[in-house]
Amino acid sequence: MEAGVLRVRDLSTGYRNRDVVRGLSLPDLAAGQTLSLLGPNAAGKSTLLRALAGLQPARGSIELGGTELIGLPLAEHARRVTYMPQTLPQRVALTVLEAVIGALRATPPEGIEHGTDAITRRAVEVLERIGIAHLAMEGLDHLSGGQRQLASLAQALVRRPRVLLLDEPTSALDLNYQLRVMQLVREAAREWGMTVIMVLHDLALAARWSDRIVLLSHGTVAAAGNPVEALTPDVLARVYNVRARVETCSRGTLQILVDDVFTAPDKEDT
Repeated sequence: MEAGVLRVRDLSTGYRNRDVVRGLSLPDLAAGQTLSLLGPNAAGKSTLLRALAGLQPARGSIELGGTELIGLPLAEHARRVTYMPQTLPQRVALTVLEAVIGALRATPPEGIEHGTDAITRRAVEVLERIGIAHLAMEGLDHLSGGQRQLASLAQALVRRPRVLLLDEPTSALDLNYQLRVMQLVREAAREWGMTVIMVLHDLALAARWSDRIVLLSHGTVAAAGNPVEALTPDVLARVYNVRARVETCSRGTLQILVDDVFTAPDKEDT
């Protein structure tokens, strides 16, 4: 396998002896590429992300650059793969800077100096890049929901992992920060050679910022490809049960316009 390629094959995972994701395979992803996972609620998106992060048992294969990740100790898995959940834990008595430094110390990536000054510089650089350096000394428990989400992103990015997993990274952000986060994630992926997989609900954001898109339905892949291939009216009808148009704006960006929903007698929900 080419160095850095992420390959997911025949993956199954779930809870309490019930598979939520069943026999799922993803398109191979090279370093620097971004993939968005889309689909309705309960399609298995977050469950899949947690399995890729090594946070719950899974069957099948997750290979990164020829190394099988399933079965690795969690610490070794975490050196290669970083997971950003939807929300940070509540009532964490740390400042933003302390939290970012702590994330870097917990599983330090290869090549980083272990001295306090070097780690602090790297943490501050990430906060500046995200645009929240002014919050460095604020307590996490004093932040708004959007600010906490940006702090969580800083914790993920500071380690510059080989694979970055983001669960709804823009859900609590206003339009300005949504755009900034998506730009930052795309730039970081290409600059640092990271593979990024993110769960999104906003189809337009996914279409604009993703190299590949996978739509899930009931724990299986309903469609996969580049945005033009994956986001078609037929796919949206099957996956979301809606009547939609997919058009290209004057700048070449896909626009998804939902006109109606299918009623139960007309079309069964798939």
